[in-house]
Amino acid sequence: MGGIANILIVDDNPKILQDALPMYGYDVTVAKDGLEALKILANNSNFDLILLDVMMPNMDGWDTLKAIRKNKETEHTPVIMITAVNEEQKMVSGLKIGADDYIVKPFILPNLLARIEAVLRRSNWQKDSSDKSEKSLNKNVNIEALTPKEKEVLALVAKGASNNEIADKLCVRDVTVKTHLNSIFKKLKVTNRTQAVLLAMQIDLIN
Repeated sequence: MGGIANILIVDDNPKILQDALPMYGYDVTVAKDGLEALKILANNSNFDLILLDVMMPNMDGWDTLKAIRKNKETEHTPVIMITAVNEEQKMVSGLKIGADDYIVKPFILPNLLARIEAVLRRSNWQKDSSDKSEKSLNKNVNIEALTPKEKEVLALVAKGASNNEIADKLCVRDVTVKTHLNSIFKKLKVTNRTQAVLLAMQIDLIN
């Protein structure tokens, strides 16, 4: 990937990221909480990516993300959420707010670097690479094979609904919802709900 990406790290304990990312060619700016991040963004919105911790003092990651997405200058800036809580329901809700990806603490640095690269490729920071990536993505998943019921299940998942809530909504058994989800994962070539929703949003399968 050519050029240097500017990354805003929003974390009350940023030392690992602050020390590591410049070694891989990234320019970094650090904010210790959401309020400080919003002040920085008010003066400089030209960041290619924001790494946003969920649990922070003064203003947590969720509220910070909402504020970022409401600002016209930053509404399209890619955001990777960093969370110590591996809860898919919260992750799915976060995707609806506007997160582009997640990394769960404790994370392995190569994993985070790979996610950063992937998100930057999808962003406007490298539009040509983004276009190629999306075309490749469409070829690798079997979107047309999703049944109307599976699309309905996926839409409910995107709203943060649990399996039980989906079953109640569709008047089916919980095991039926699991069967639909397993079929969706197979067709979209993903392994969990969060990935399925993220992919579906990327290709405008759901709104």
